Amino acid sequence: MTAARAGPRSALSFQRWWAIVTKEFRQLRRDRVTFAMIVGIPIVQLALFGYAINTDPKHMPTAVIVGDRSEFTRTFVQALATSDYFRITGELPDDEAGRTALARGTAQFVVTIPADFTRRLLRGERPAILLEADASDPTATGAALAAAREVAAVVARRDLTGPLASLNGAPPPFDVVVHRLYNPESITQYNIVPGLMGVILTMTLVMMTGLAITRERERGTMENLLAMPVTPLEVMSGKIVPYIAIGLVQATIILLAARWVFAVPFVGSVTALYGAALLFIACQLTVGITLSSFAQNQLQAMQFTFFYFLPNILLSGFMFPFRGMPEWAQWLGSLLPLTYFNRIVRGILLKGNDWPDLWPSLWPLAVFLLVVMAVAVKFYRRTLD
Repeated sequence: MTAARAGPRSALSFQRWWAIVTKEFRQLRRDRVTFAMIVGIPIVQLALFGYAINTDPKHMPTAVIVGDRSEFTRTFVQALATSDYFRITGELPDDEAGRTALARGTAQFVVTIPADFTRRLLRGERPAILLEADASDPTATGAALAAAREVAAVVARRDLTGPLASLNGAPPPFDVVVHRLYNPESITQYNIVPGLMGVILTMTLVMMTGLAITRERERGTMENLLAMPVTPLEVMSGKIVPYIAIGLVQATIILLAARWVFAVPFVGSVTALYGAALLFIACQLTVGITLSSFAQNQLQAMQFTFFYFLPNILLSGFMFPFRGMPEWAQWLGSLLPLTYFNRIVRGILLKGNDWPDLWPSLWPLAVFLLVVMAVAVKFYRRTLD
């Protein structure tokens, strides 16, 4: 009789099966992090893909260098502004200022109107207006450059009437010469491969740091640190040093592959790139430590990592043009370190940017590092008391 009771039950019992189902639902209800991800991830993805992601960006910042002020040039600039693709941000004094604006990313396009434009137009010499574009991301500029050529024909039909109607024909009386800077052949790898450095570092470093600390907490070895005369800042900074070395090794592998496998140009400074990478690695490691302070176990650490990684890859300008997103999505993307690191890496590799050009993207990373480190120290004390 006892052996029969101890043996496996062959018949399926609905009551026992329902008890297992009920237990699993109760566990899910108690696990608030898992329940939040079940509801939160679909909502976040719907919001991002439905509202924030746009592969046809509009109202991109455009600077103008005006060498000739006339009715025709004013109409052309106004027509650009009303085309929805260009947003005139102001005038620049010379070509050097225009190249600086493109290199630093403050302007997506620079329009240069030559000093003798109107005189040559009225003589029928078919002058040209120069449109320079930051084409490091081909997706962000393709439609706008096509629209700029249509603007020339619209302006000619509007202004060249009456005695000037003879100038309006085919081809148009003036041309828009497009210069695609930094990626003239619109090669997608030139934009994607440099961005992969930040994506890979974000994914691996945050996950490894979060799992390493929660693993120690689960095994009970973290409590040994509490008996040592060290501060929380010393513990955390000491723990991330090995992962800094890992991040630098990963960055080196990606750079070598970018240069020798995908033939991505390397125009800028190696020192500047590794200096920026070191700062970015520190940012991601502090994020991993902070997430591990909230996580109770390794599963929660993985969930937090995924929830952090998703907006980074979608809102940083890695997969989709940053300026194509609505203003609220750009504001959220500006809080993420990957947004700035993508600009830094692409700026160094494709544009040859140096420290003055990189500074607008470097100081947000430094601020992010200090803020997140302060949060990590605070919650470290609360968690391990």
